[in-house]
Amino acid sequence: MFRTDGRLADGRTIRWYDREEGREAVPDRRDLPETTPMSQLRYDVLTDEYIVLAAHRQNRTFMPPANECPLCPSRPDYASEVPSEDYEVAVFDNRFPALSDAVTDVEEIDDPLFASAPAYGACEVVCFSSNHNASFKDLSLEQARLVVDTWADRTRELSARESVEYVYPFENRGAEIGVTLPHPHGQIYAYDMVPPRARKELDAARRHHSRTGRNLFGDILSRELAEGSRIVAQNATWVAFVPFAARWPVEVHLYPRRQTPDLAALDEAQRDGLAELYRDVLGRFDAMYDAPLPYISAWQQAPAKDDHPDRRLAWLHVELFSIRRSADKLKYLAGTESGQGAFSNDVAPEAVAERLRELGTSR
Repeated sequence: MFRTDGRLADGRTIRWYDREEGREAVPDRRDLPETTPMSQLRYDVLTDEYIVLAAHRQNRTFMPPANECPLCPSRPDYASEVPSEDYEVAVFDNRFPALSDAVTDVEEIDDPLFASAPAYGACEVVCFSSNHNASFKDLSLEQARLVVDTWADRTRELSARESVEYVYPFENRGAEIGVTLPHPHGQIYAYDMVPPRARKELDAARRHHSRTGRNLFGDILSRELAEGSRIVAQNATWVAFVPFAARWPVEVHLYPRRQTPDLAALDEAQRDGLAELYRDVLGRFDAMYDAPLPYISAWQQAPAKDDHPDRRLAWLHVELFSIRRSADKLKYLAGTESGQGAFSNDVAPEAVAERLRELGTSR
């Protein structure tokens, strides 16, 4: 993997990732004003969680026509967020970040009920391909591996920032999910805190280790492999399974067989295995119905800093799920789920796993 760094017209950084060296950074010919993020963290004392307020994101780009896609390569008649005429993988600082180390004029208030602080961190956009009409499953194995290497590089670099406590790569795919740009891409949020879902999982892992002396994620993986009914696919380094207590109509988790804290720590064999199995599972998702499955892909990693006490308990994995519950129906979060966080699933995890296994042989 070869990386080339450049600057966009408003001072943001762009990075090209290629399988071969020789690329040169291309200047951005747009006339863009510099923006000042005003993001704020507000503490919700009722739930012990922080909420990000980012009013400047209200006017971000929303579903432009294909010939004005800001994630496509630039053309002589159109300058996009990627100045070059082509690229393999491109990563740039989000123009409308929810988190930023450049936040100014946001007061920190130390109040037991109404605490607030600047929302420091980083938000990056990861373009998986220059092909506007592709999806991750359509990438070649080599291209998918380049994306994995890109995730690893960004995790390593962002984790080293003083303000960053947790690096979260994710992908939203599909209009039903609320995607604002259809071009194949994901995002990375670098938080100055451990976000709620990760914190809950690590809290559970700490309690499990205190009771048993074992790793919770490793025990889950061993149990799923032993029972087998929810296994979707596997290879020498990774396992994909529907979780026992799946919340979503279609939900698959991918675990490396060996405990690994984050994407940056993956070895060569693990990176190859991830590229292979991840494409495979996404292909099964899209084979379920006549239309591509909307999904969210959420990477759970270790806290960024080596001295964080929970880093030794973490086990890198991706939680992949869709809100589509049948060919023509979506799952909406109803009163119990939105109001209490108490999920109800209409589909048995074992049935979903069986269906996804069948799709692997029928494609």
